[in-house]
Amino acid sequence: MGLALRDTACHTYGDYLTWPEDARYELIDGFAYLMAPAPTPRHQDIAGAIFVQLYNKLGDSPCRVLIAPVDVVLPQADETDEQANTVVQPDVLVVCDPGKIGEKRVRGAPDMVVEVLSPSTAGHDMVLKRRIYEQAGVREYWLIHPTDRVLTVYRLEDREFGKPDVQELKGETNVAVLPGVTIQWDTLVARLPAID
Repeated sequence: MGLALRDTACHTYGDYLTWPEDARYELIDGFAYLMAPAPTPRHQDIAGAIFVQLYNKLGDSPCRVLIAPVDVVLPQADETDEQANTVVQPDVLVVCDPGKIGEKRVRGAPDMVVEVLSPSTAGHDMVLKRRIYEQAGVREYWLIHPTDRVLTVYRLEDREFGKPDVQELKGETNVAVLPGVTIQWDTLVARLPAID
């Protein structure tokens, strides 16, 4: 089951900025998808643990790690923000070009995006957003499957995501776009509810 559409009209980020803040949307090719209800504590625990590890390991690097909700505007060519028809809110993102980070949004592809899957967002993240991130030039895209304890990693090769690297959430995983940075899984996974 996919996320609900706001309506069938095509919208821009300029439209999006006028909408009430009591509901969150993502724009994909102009279509507004209503974000799922507030994330579960498990989802936030995983996203928060990854954010903390990245934050601590990046130190005085020019790279910055951010956590949702933050708008990431992905314009095509020289569109202004208001003209852009794609804006997403990744769970965790790393941006190494400080020029992409504005006061109210990130403009352009992050270097790394992490999405924590839930039943209501899995198809959206695995299909629509994977395509959008690939087209925008996100260099590394992680999908975390908390129930299955699996990580799927896509890395950009010649402007396309290569074959996915699927791993268990065990030990550590190197972040290819951040040399020397790894994510440790064992403590994080130990905090998750037992699998039935």
